[in-house]
Amino acid sequence: MPRVLVNGPAAWNTLVRLPALPETRSHTLFADGHTDGLGGTSAGKAVTLAALGVDVTLRTVLGDDREARLVRHALTHPRVTVVGELARAGRTERHVNLMAADGGRVSIYLELPEPSPVAATAPTHLLAGVDAAVLDLADHSRPLLAEARAAGVPVWCDVHDDDGTADYPRAFADAADVLLVSDVRLPDPRAYLRARVDGGATLAVCSRGARGALALDADGWWEIPPAPVDEVVDTNGAGDAFLAGLLSGVLDGLDTARALARASACGALAVADARLGAPGATTVAADALAQHLDVRRV
Repeated sequence: MPRVLVNGPAAWNTLVRLPALPETRSHTLFADGHTDGLGGTSAGKAVTLAALGVDVTLRTVLGDDREARLVRHALTHPRVTVVGELARAGRTERHVNLMAADGGRVSIYLELPEPSPVAATAPTHLLAGVDAAVLDLADHSRPLLAEARAAGVPVWCDVHDDDGTADYPRAFADAADVLLVSDVRLPDPRAYLRARVDGGATLAVCSRGARGALALDADGWWEIPPAPVDEVVDTNGAGDAFLAGLLSGVLDGLDTARALARASACGALAVADARLGAPGATTVAADALAQHLDVRRV
């Protein structure tokens, strides 16, 4: 059974749904709805990987508060083991996410926990026997970048809306064997992906929302169409589900085209689900959707 270490944020968030993101002026808005629930990019990947049959160790930073208990409860799954390092101030990460009908989002951080000194060290024992390490953007992931590579564990990184110049994601982008980036801030996605593959990544993927994704490996370019969705319910965690689908496909021995198709399918399953990521996905459902996608060399 494949086993993966996911290291990074888990949070308890409030999602506020709006017709459109607010303008930059003082005014009153009426929400279409709001919910509290599991958040955090690493949590989204963990629940989707578990749904797809992958055993996951999720290492994150949690407080000793009510929100930590809610996060742990939401992550309860027979395939998920949570290693919660204690936040220095005892408070769990929290956001308010403003979610627009067109997929736009603004995240407002209410709490960003500072890791304890223990969390700031590399827990190398968690790398033993894993097939991949998904190291998300977080200070407590940084020590694991070099340790995973030294241990021969493939490093997967989701650098979100990296623009290719920001300091914070540079070490993650440089260390990744497989990398996922959004096109939101990229002036030239092809140049970005080329630089990552030239720098040592075996596969670099740029997600483009409703336009699907573009990928590059040593043999050339891939065009990945979006999987069809009857209704977009919530885009929160779609990128997490995409990466989880891709990783599960690779671990299941799928070729690159089929793994990328599964990734696109999992992204679609995520946006059709109000929960974070795609916790209701299965490989059967994802692959049934993926078989209709024409992933091709371009």
